[in-house]
Amino acid sequence: MKDNLRNTYNKIAEDWHKDHLLDDWWVEVTEKYVSLLPRGGSVLDVGCGSGVKSSFLASRGLQVTGVDLSDKMIEIARRENPSIKFDVLDLYDTDTITEKFDGVFAQAVLLHIPKKDTAEIIQKLKDRLKDDGYLYIGVKEIKKGSPEEDVVEEKDYGYDYSRFFSYYSVKEIEDYIKDARLKTVYSTRTQTNDTTWIQIIAQS
Repeated sequence: MKDNLRNTYNKIAEDWHKDHLLDDWWVEVTEKYVSLLPRGGSVLDVGCGSGVKSSFLASRGLQVTGVDLSDKMIEIARRENPSIKFDVLDLYDTDTITEKFDGVFAQAVLLHIPKKDTAEIIQKLKDRLKDDGYLYIGVKEIKKGSPEEDVVEEKDYGYDYSRFFSYYSVKEIEDYIKDARLKTVYSTRTQTNDTTWIQIIAQS
């Protein structure tokens, strides 16, 4: 499944990048997240895609490292943000990073893994935090009567592609955070088009 997701994002990278440049549903909560971090602090942007959020975080004075499983996405991120460090790295391999960060930012990334792996991944992200560091998670809320996991066939950009998605309730994510011995400090639901985003900030 990871190879399929990597291949899909390599295929749609340029179109996806252009399509998401003007998204702003995440800005308010990300500003709150930034306000909790030390001035000039370090942030690991996991599943950074083409680097749009990495650029935003860096513009707020943070030292950002972005990682993503798609080498094409990382190529775009480096092209658009030459002063930010980006590396190709799978979400499951974040435990190979030795550095610890003031913050870990994981927006629209847990939604691409099976729920059976969620606890493991959140623990890996927590392990990359310094003491009293902050984890941001953004996922899609499950819709009533819809499956918890699904492979979605899409053709937004004029060609066919598919992606695996998992969907959560606020309680589910908060329970995962509690089980990882993190403390939820902020939780909200943000509506955009036909998607409700759950955005949570937790502290180690």
